[in-house]
Amino acid sequence: MKVLVVEDDLSLLNAIQEIFENESFVAEGVSSGDEGCFKAEQTTYDLIILDIMLPGMDGIEIVRRLRKNKILTPIILLTAKDSVEDCVKGLDAGADDYVTKPFAVSVLLARARAALRKYGTLDHQGGLTCGPLRLNPSQRDAMAGEQSLKLSAKEYEMLEFFLCNQEQILTREQIFDRIWGFDSDSASSAVDVYVHHLRKKLAPYGVDEYLRTIRGVGYLFKGEPDV
Repeated sequence: MKVLVVEDDLSLLNAIQEIFENESFVAEGVSSGDEGCFKAEQTTYDLIILDIMLPGMDGIEIVRRLRKNKILTPIILLTAKDSVEDCVKGLDAGADDYVTKPFAVSVLLARARAALRKYGTLDHQGGLTCGPLRLNPSQRDAMAGEQSLKLSAKEYEMLEFFLCNQEQILTREQIFDRIWGFDSDSASSAVDVYVHHLRKKLAPYGVDEYLRTIRGVGYLFKGEPDV
């Protein structure tokens, strides 16, 4: 899973990134509000950790802008102020939770897990599920029922991305950016190649049809059949 950390205190920014990397997240960090908003609008993240007091655009304004643009990524605010007013403004703007600095690592991670469960990203055991499929992000392994799926690193990342965004259409560009990155030398056609490989590995378990092609756009992962 992928988290964006927006914090202008560089030592704290690095510490939070390390916290999430130790939990098997891919953590990206920026130190200004304007850059954080731009990254959140351009890249699909699973979670955003957002300081309220930032140079440039402040955290509450970022939340308002993202929610106005229908970006529903779970957001946890960081505030150095023990201020009810700041917390209320942030929650009213559309943030999911807040943590007051200084904070315990266990508290931040518990709030993050709660936000991800709220959006259906994680189950109560910390796994990603859809039908008989279950992924364990901390171990980066995937199961279909009792059988282990033998996935390459990119196949696993792609399946994880799909399970984090079930019933949402993901464009080829979004998938390419998430798995390969903007600066990759690969072509975007790699997305279709890896989807083909992934379907072949899901087929023996009858779940290849969960991964649906949306012609001219991208892909949709949906476990329930259409009625």
